[in-house]
Amino acid sequence: MEPVTQKETNSNHLITSERLKEFKPEHKAEYVNRMFAQIAPTYDIVNRLMTFGLDQGWRKVVVREAAPPVGGKALDVATGTGDIALALAPEVGPTGEVIASDFCLEMMLPGPAKAVKAGVGSWVRWVAADALRLPFPDNSFDCVTTGFAMRNVVNIEQAFRDMLRVVKPGGRVVCLEVARPKLALVRWGHQLYFNKIVPLLGRLISRHKEAYTYLPASAEKFPPPEELKSIMERAGLVQVRFKRYGLGAVAIHVGLKPNS
Repeated sequence: MEPVTQKETNSNHLITSERLKEFKPEHKAEYVNRMFAQIAPTYDIVNRLMTFGLDQGWRKVVVREAAPPVGGKALDVATGTGDIALALAPEVGPTGEVIASDFCLEMMLPGPAKAVKAGVGSWVRWVAADALRLPFPDNSFDCVTTGFAMRNVVNIEQAFRDMLRVVKPGGRVVCLEVARPKLALVRWGHQLYFNKIVPLLGRLISRHKEAYTYLPASAEKFPPPEELKSIMERAGLVQVRFKRYGLGAVAIHVGLKPNS
């Protein structure tokens, strides 16, 4: 596969760097890897506080939509600390397998202990992998999931194209991502919270102000749900649909791989 260059990046996905001293668009992958490595130890607690705990419910919806069979094989792309992977594991059971992949090794470090605590330690395998070049054979998984990761990749369509490649015909690709609320008042409150409160919260807990300035900046430039649906369709997924949650602040997209 040919390397994905910055020229191939969706122009609507570029992040301006006025508020990010260290961010350079042409080095986004390296920046994201380093940033998540720095905030990995406190990522879970900030995430819970930032979303008021609602992220756990959204991840349950992702698993329900993915619908992995008992004894099946599931892949969670850009798994982070593994929340979606751990939720997938009871669905496939001890005869199945969940692969949790991420290109930031530090983000996955808390994962195995969390899996053991959840009683699914031997059901989840942790793999270093780039979302744009997944190191798995074609048609390997019954479902593929990803959560809050597509705004961090260099090429969204390419990421979905590779997820499509590794999922089995008829299998589902499910994506949880940020969105902008439709109602003007809710959108104003969401932007105020995301742009002012979240960076402050992140700085107080993680001591990394820029990381939690990057996250709102990346959300601002992320394609809206309707456009993300079109990107998934261009990647080859069919019957793509989405539903908003959290007063429209996030959206869960579901697409199928064609049977032929």
